[in-house]
Amino acid sequence: MAKVYPQAPLLSSSSSSGYLTSKQETFTIWMKSLIVNGHGCTVFDSNGQIVYRVDNYDSRGRAKVHLMDLKGQILFSILRKKSKFLGVWEGYRSSNGKEINPKNTPSFQVRRCFKGKSACKVIVGLDKNQIQQYRIESRSSGKSACKILDKSGRLVAEVKRKQSTCGVVLGEDVLTLVVEPFMDHSLIVGLLVVYGLINRKL
Repeated sequence: MAKVYPQAPLLSSSSSSGYLTSKQETFTIWMKSLIVNGHGCTVFDSNGQIVYRVDNYDSRGRAKVHLMDLKGQILFSILRKKSKFLGVWEGYRSSNGKEINPKNTPSFQVRRCFKGKSACKVIVGLDKNQIQQYRIESRSSGKSACKILDKSGRLVAEVKRKQSTCGVVLGEDVLTLVVEPFMDHSLIVGLLVVYGLINRKL
């Protein structure tokens, strides 16, 4: 497991509007909450610093969760919508680190697929009228492992079981996330949170 530095510096304040780099980035996802007896996940960067977390205090698969930074500042509020279509989730980006008004336009929408290869269809950029389409495809190695592709089929992020430096595959609750350049890391993690909720991993 990557070493954690609880007092390590956080991402800059601009992280609330997205965190992008010009190179491929690797993260470790621990499918556990930092809260005792809680449900959620904790995301570490390649230096072992906590950058994102989700903490559910009640039960798995809640209808509303928050993707936060280490200090608890909300980056996205994620809500399951009541709809005649099963499996619809919406993510609302917070600009001030606090819970948003669900009457606002969501930043993204994830719709579960029940047919075909894709597990979920994703629409992002709804709040900025810059709509882009993605899809989440499951991997055969488990419910947590998946990949995110854009409309043209280009891989933008992938999650798989983490391996140690010796090549030993770690437990199912320790994952590696690889994000391609110029992708919003917080958005990618938000989409993976929805995927975890759909599969009742959070």
